[in-house]
Amino acid sequence: MEEIEKATEKTVEKQGMNPAIKVLICLVVFYLVLKFGIKPPLPSSLIFMYMALGVVGGTVFLSLFHDMGKIVFNPVFAFLGGGMEGGLAKGARYIVLIALPVLVWFNIYGRLGTSVSAPLEQRVIHPAPPGEAMGLYNPFSKEDVDEAEKEKYVEEGREIYFKNCVFCHGDMLDGNGLFATGLNPIPANFQDPGTIAMLQEAFLFWRISTGGIGLPKESTPWNSAMPKWDVILTEEERWKVIMFLYNYTGHSPRTWE
Repeated sequence: MEEIEKATEKTVEKQGMNPAIKVLICLVVFYLVLKFGIKPPLPSSLIFMYMALGVVGGTVFLSLFHDMGKIVFNPVFAFLGGGMEGGLAKGARYIVLIALPVLVWFNIYGRLGTSVSAPLEQRVIHPAPPGEAMGLYNPFSKEDVDEAEKEKYVEEGREIYFKNCVFCHGDMLDGNGLFATGLNPIPANFQDPGTIAMLQEAFLFWRISTGGIGLPKESTPWNSAMPKWDVILTEEERWKVIMFLYNYTGHSPRTWE
């Protein structure tokens, strides 16, 4: 046992820096890589899991190859208890003793402090359409319509879209149009399976027709720049745009059944 302790002391002397400090530096670098070096960013829960594994691994390493009491606990006790002499150690000790209560105070204040901002209001993103919109069907996409005719209607819808809708919803239909960054909420991303793929054509027709100002009260507050397209586009043009949206994105409209 004495031989192991002597070997440990010799190893620490050769390494120069305290092994616990090296492990701490590795953990900090590991955290920075996880937080800022990986794109797209990792969720906080995953970063916490990886950091917990890193702490466990570092603790196991120190306990296997070093004396935890000598390299971890003794320096901490000596630092806090005044065992380390010198102006630098004394100044650092005062900083730690002042910083700890301040951090605790900020944490408690952040948890218990009253916010002056107004509470968020719940808003329905996809409200139920009115009764007159229920049961509507696209006359241009019925089964008895010839496929060549459908392709023609889709092409006409594409032309209408790129003349009127592309500025907000984008040329890829992903909501990243020229004006998208200046809008809140941002335009809908039709490429997302959670948008038009989850809706009936009748809903899209009603939503396009009424625009942002035509939404019911449960969908307010609403500052959408979506205009009332029923005063700009004809009924046939709106149905053809809807056909183009589904055709371009590869989604199928949800049926009433």
